[in-house]
Amino acid sequence: MAHVKINGLRKDYGAFAAVRGIDLDIRDGELTVLVGPSGCGKSTLLRTIAGLEEASGGTIEIGGDVVNDVRPRDRDVAMVFQDYALYPHMSVARNIGFGLKARRMPKAEIDGRVDEAARMLGITQLLDRYPRQLSGGQRQRVAIGRAIVRNPRIFLFDEPLSNLDAQLRDEMRGEIKRLHQDLATTMIYVTHDQIEAMTLADRIVLMRDGLIEQQGAPLDLFERPASTFVAGFLGSPRMNFLPGHLVRTASSDAIRLGSSRMPLPAGRKLRDAADGQAVLLGLRPEHLTRAHGAAPQPGHVRHDATIELIQPTGSRSYATFSLAGTAVMAELQAHDVSRPGEHVQIDINMTRASVFDLQTERAL
Repeated sequence: MAHVKINGLRKDYGAFAAVRGIDLDIRDGELTVLVGPSGCGKSTLLRTIAGLEEASGGTIEIGGDVVNDVRPRDRDVAMVFQDYALYPHMSVARNIGFGLKARRMPKAEIDGRVDEAARMLGITQLLDRYPRQLSGGQRQRVAIGRAIVRNPRIFLFDEPLSNLDAQLRDEMRGEIKRLHQDLATTMIYVTHDQIEAMTLADRIVLMRDGLIEQQGAPLDLFERPASTFVAGFLGSPRMNFLPGHLVRTASSDAIRLGSSRMPLPAGRKLRDAADGQAVLLGLRPEHLTRAHGAAPQPGHVRHDATIELIQPTGSRSYATFSLAGTAVMAELQAHDVSRPGEHVQIDINMTRASVFDLQTERAL
């Protein structure tokens, strides 16, 4: 295991800056997920940590040692790629043990490590097969097994599940999570999939344009996004954003959306905000529910809605309606609405609302 510390890291390709001065501290044994849209620099950052790309500036420390000038093979990291990179003419057992054989490790020790890795990954029965005889999920398990047998200080995963179908991705997410719990080894995992990030990470590092937009525990980013970018990236369906204006009084704040006034919970005062300021009100679909009872709960606002679109998913339905001229999606119980055009009352949980400055798109 190893602590990873990155200071002022840059990676330039000519005039293009892929990574623009990143500071990152990854604790020993932590599973950190680098997430963000395509082109944000997350894979470049991972490859620079691995030594597959040369840093243009800044330092990378692994276990307290600066490794900028250390060859990839000597950094004691193991990388798992999205394309498996298996040798087609070798059996599963030989693929898993190939790196150890190249290092001239005794055969008995290689066999022991291969058997243990296969047991952990549930592929013992596949050791005599060849890659062409395996499913995508089985091939990825072999690729992970090849990393495990090295007993590295750090595991690096570069979008390892992107080539799998939805069901296999779900299964492999669970496998990787369990593997981290069993090994307790530092892992850095790259994905563009926010569901993977939320389910796997001890800590999420959300990147944008070569910089870190926000980092922290998954629920911290989900519940307290620092910007509209973070709020819109994490969560499926994405957060609803409604343009309005801040109404400030001595005792409370509220958001005015057209003719509707949406009070914030008692005691919640927005920092560095002015009366009349243009804002975006952020509401997640799961915080908009079908109204029950004669009056809304404290901290909730009731709204009359005409359902325009229903998207059933089984136990839940996503219902779209208009609020102050903006299309808004609510996550309702499956039988809360039955058809488009239905008139219902929606309770909006303002205790969970986010508010952003319209110009800067930063949280208030």
